[in-house]
Amino acid sequence: MKRLLSIAGSDPSGGAGVQADLKTFAAFRCYGMAAITALTVQNTKGVAHVVPVEPQVVRAQIDAVFDDIAVDAIKIGMLARVETAQAVAASLRCAQARNIVVDPVLAATRGGPLDEIGLAAALMSELAPLAALLTPNLSEAAALSGTAPARSVAEMERQAEKLVEAGARAVLVKGGHLHGEPVDALYADGGVTLFPGVRIATPNTHGTGCALSSAIACGLAQDFTLTEAVARAKRWLEAALAAGAKEKLGGGAGPPDHFWNFASRLD
Repeated sequence: MKRLLSIAGSDPSGGAGVQADLKTFAAFRCYGMAAITALTVQNTKGVAHVVPVEPQVVRAQIDAVFDDIAVDAIKIGMLARVETAQAVAASLRCAQARNIVVDPVLAATRGGPLDEIGLAAALMSELAPLAALLTPNLSEAAALSGTAPARSVAEMERQAEKLVEAGARAVLVKGGHLHGEPVDALYADGGVTLFPGVRIATPNTHGTGCALSSAIACGLAQDFTLTEAVARAKRWLEAALAAGAKEKLGGGAGPPDHFWNFASRLD
């Protein structure tokens, strides 16, 4: 069983953050571990408050895992503070960590700032060079690259290339917020690969970015190539969104069904 570490914030409603990451790891039959970067006050309706964990405590959590357990891949989500990004990077460099996927969370999908001034720059300078992949959405790609949000696939491709030129190894710009059928653009090894998808009619999209990046990390841990890991993760997430479309968890946006592929095995 592959062992994956989530470095992210906690969502008490279970739809995003560390909770979504651990569910995704389990869905791919991986062993999940977590280092908490922040406590959030949120539910399906939105984010009310964020309390960052002290950077030295975040680093101590990561170090404790690596001191005892071989980690096959890492997913990094919300960091909330510049100092936390720096502490995480220092710990991962010391551990010579591999298969790192960074989901550069700068704001909650349903409102609520999750970052501070300078965090985008810290992500690019500290973590992008260590990561096998960055997975920004349109607004995050714009913030990281210092450009306006992309309005076309061609602009997504240019932003991905710009982020690689700025130090990232590979970038997947997620185009789910563009009109029409969703398309994601991967820039890696000097070229672009497009991943067209199917837009699922569902209100339950809470934590989809967390789930996708975690699923990609599982693929890398399981020795799939980057392109294969992205394609596999996208197929899984589309099915999870479809399976969870009719669920009613709370008064707002619920999560996809992370365990859709378990049902047939339990019948």
